[in-house]
Amino acid sequence: MKKIFYKPKSLKNIPFKYCPGCGHSIAHRLIAEVIDKLKIREITIGVAPVGCAVFAYNYFDIDMLEIPHGRPPAAATGMKRSCPEKIIFTYQGDGDLAAIGTAEIIHAANRGENITVFFINNANYGMTGGQMAPTTLISQKTTTTPCGRDPQTTGYPLHVSELIALLEGTAFVARGSLDNYKNIVMTKKYIEQAFRCQIENKGFSFVEILSPCPTDWEMSPEKALYWLRENMIKEYKLGVIKDKWNKE
Repeated sequence: MKKIFYKPKSLKNIPFKYCPGCGHSIAHRLIAEVIDKLKIREITIGVAPVGCAVFAYNYFDIDMLEIPHGRPPAAATGMKRSCPEKIIFTYQGDGDLAAIGTAEIIHAANRGENITVFFINNANYGMTGGQMAPTTLISQKTTTTPCGRDPQTTGYPLHVSELIALLEGTAFVARGSLDNYKNIVMTKKYIEQAFRCQIENKGFSFVEILSPCPTDWEMSPEKALYWLRENMIKEYKLGVIKDKWNKE
């Protein structure tokens, strides 16, 4: 009989302490399950920055490195070049990767570094109180846009995956979501494709994951899932955006 409820070996046996309804716990489990499936746990190193993503080291039962805000791609580059036999991934939020870390992610991708990046997009700065992030939607209310984001003063939502996909150095770029079972399963497939891309030395791989943030969105977990589905997915289309090695 197939075992349904189990703890991945790549996760520590401790409860998650994220806010109720937060997507980080689901994203952690998906990544851990893929690491176990690919049997790469002993050679995998994760890199996390400042923000809610910083807590990843509490939960992944693999080697983890903590890096200043926005700099994980730079650290991952150094580790991968020094230890090319290792599997290196970064786990970053939208405020971290798409704001203070814009230079690091763009240039790592453009160089085609053989690393994997998981980008958690919840359309705000989660840990510091829900301020506007580069991915905040037009008219979305945050603590720094109490009347809703106005593109005339704060610009437009940054479509990071599409931007990354334009760079010659990127090999695989996809966007998934954690709003329902179907999309969670698809997101897991993207995570596996990204890791396989690195294992096969194909170059830079990037998976954006749309994730709910009920606390800072000031919604119930159920309503947050609905809001993500009805608003974020319309702005940020799901699917494989670039697969350099698969021309079908």
